Amino acid sequence: MQRLDPQSLRLFVRVVEEGRIALAAEREHIAAAAISKRISDMEELVGTALLLRTNKGVEPTAAGLELLALSRRALHELDQILEQMRSYSSAVRGLVRLCASTSAIAEFLSPEIKSFLALYPQVRVQVEERISTRVVQAVLENVADIGIFAPVPMPHPLQTHAYHADRLVLVVPRGHALARRRQVAFGDTLDQDFVGLHAGSAINLLLQQAANDAGRALTLRVQVTSFDALCTMVASGMGIGVLPQLLAERFAPAAGLRVVPLVDAWAHRDFLLGVRSAEALPTAARSLLAHLRAQVRPPPQAGLSRG
Repeated sequence: MQRLDPQSLRLFVRVVEEGRIALAAEREHIAAAAISKRISDMEELVGTALLLRTNKGVEPTAAGLELLALSRRALHELDQILEQMRSYSSAVRGLVRLCASTSAIAEFLSPEIKSFLALYPQVRVQVEERISTRVVQAVLENVADIGIFAPVPMPHPLQTHAYHADRLVLVVPRGHALARRRQVAFGDTLDQDFVGLHAGSAINLLLQQAANDAGRALTLRVQVTSFDALCTMVASGMGIGVLPQLLAERFAPAAGLRVVPLVDAWAHRDFLLGVRSAEALPTAARSLLAHLRAQVRPPPQAGLSRG
């Protein structure tokens, strides 16, 4: 290898993201031995180890982490060359990389992407689902152009814009003692076992923080990766759960669950649109950001007639 080429950089990024060469090879439809050879050639070219190999997989060295950031930036710039050239034509074209939380995708995003693509038929939108903390990380690392996430701690600030809001509710089996309550404070539920989402999710972080504030422990008996799976586990008696009201009302009837509102202030969540710099976005991504912002409706003002 005489120089670093884009394909080798893409494969290196995939290996680091997957944590195992075999998984990266499967995703990229290439032999694992071919990836290993490329990475060995890269290490020889740069004169230092890029990956630590263990029986559990691979981890980037300090040099590997630096190359990861540089590779993502370089590959993004390469991907945007054609889009930037096409922007000289009258039509908006290009690829927009959108990373969003599970809640945002399930509650809001589908019709808004559909209406955007109807307006901009020559734009492609790549949507990736991640937990909110990793959505922020993806935008910061230039893996995504736009992120949609629930408020979470950010290691570095992003430009953020208001997006939609939701409200979290409790779901319990219809025969459960809490099913008779018209509403409930989260602190009154902490004697129960919970079915939770996967570690690091914004909802789990909220529940853990609320339990800590109450001086109590949150017992997560089962953790799942989707809201419909959460409802299935609750229906089978594994515990009670917390999820967005819109999704609870969608899944609960079929699962035989009762939806109980939570009175806690933190149960109201304001989602955010996040970018590194709106001014630096490619034309297609800037158009999508504007479209998503335009879908947000301000809440009705108190005292106004609805008639």
